[in-house]
Amino acid sequence: MNPSLGVISQNDDAPVGTSGRGVERQKNQTLVDRNSSITGNISRLFGGAFNPATAPPREPDAPEVPPDIAFLRALEDYGLVASQVKQDGKIHRTSVVGRKDRSGWYVYHGDGIPAGAYGDWARSDEKQTWCSKKINTLSPVELEEHNRRLWESMERAEQARREAQGKAAGTAMATWRHSAPADPSHPYLASKGIRPHGVRQQGIALIVPAHISGRLASVQYIYPDGRKRFLRGGRTAGGYCCIGDQTTRPELVICEGYATGAMLHEETGAAVYAAFHAGNLLPVARYVRGLCPTAEIIIAADNDAWTAGNPGVTKARKAAADIGAKLLVPDFTGMDTSGRPTDWNDWFALRRAAGRAST
Repeated sequence: MNPSLGVISQNDDAPVGTSGRGVERQKNQTLVDRNSSITGNISRLFGGAFNPATAPPREPDAPEVPPDIAFLRALEDYGLVASQVKQDGKIHRTSVVGRKDRSGWYVYHGDGIPAGAYGDWARSDEKQTWCSKKINTLSPVELEEHNRRLWESMERAEQARREAQGKAAGTAMATWRHSAPADPSHPYLASKGIRPHGVRQQGIALIVPAHISGRLASVQYIYPDGRKRFLRGGRTAGGYCCIGDQTTRPELVICEGYATGAMLHEETGAAVYAAFHAGNLLPVARYVRGLCPTAEIIIAADNDAWTAGNPGVTKARKAAADIGAKLLVPDFTGMDTSGRPTDWNDWFALRRAAGRAST
């Protein structure tokens, strides 16, 4: 017997010398006493009177979300923009949150067991998969069919990716050959206080090369008002622009944007790899470390203090730890932050402005 709750053990025996209906009455009384003890103990443990007969009713189950809506939510969580899901099992391009290009993609099968895949070719070559049922609940036949359709979808996505990236690389080469050296007085360069450092110009747009492993893979267009876009379908995962025409010191610097890289190069004399965005810092850092195993590498982070989670610092810290590099984060303490500065171009510009104001 457990004395704290008064639970009856199967080994409990009637008292010696008791038999017949007397034994039965004694057992019944014992059950009553011990049940009362259990109820009292539960009351003391959880507070208030306990009456099993008045237990609260079970909450009704939430309505089941339709598979296509659940898949759409998965796309949104990943950062893809889609108002509805086409259920034809074909590759469909989508926009990506925060960018103008349509490098996002998905494929969705609405028949049978609804399932699909999706990704962002500009972010990485990795593919995400989704199924309306848990994989471990599928029968062998269902699992085989699910894997077959998923494999076919992945193959179509991979083929589409290769074709799009190959086409974009050809367009990038043609664009680069037929563009002219950038005008040093271009409005964007003037607003950022930097020189061209080898970038080119086509019409009103600056042309910034995006290399991957030393080969031109795409280009970034930068317009006078600061708008930026990459070639549609071009690969930018792992892409960078190297700025090193005025190198005077041995360190290598990795940063996000071209303007930030140009400013860092001009102010420090170090060669700079501009990775275009925070998500590219890690693959570019690994590439640079592979090129220069013993070099001192510095990750110059954007300080996205105005953005939840500060992705600039978070991803820069991860890249620095991965390759054993130093991490530098701009500190805007004591500066004019009314314009919400984030990067090293902002930091040097504010320092220059403060210097002019003090003279």
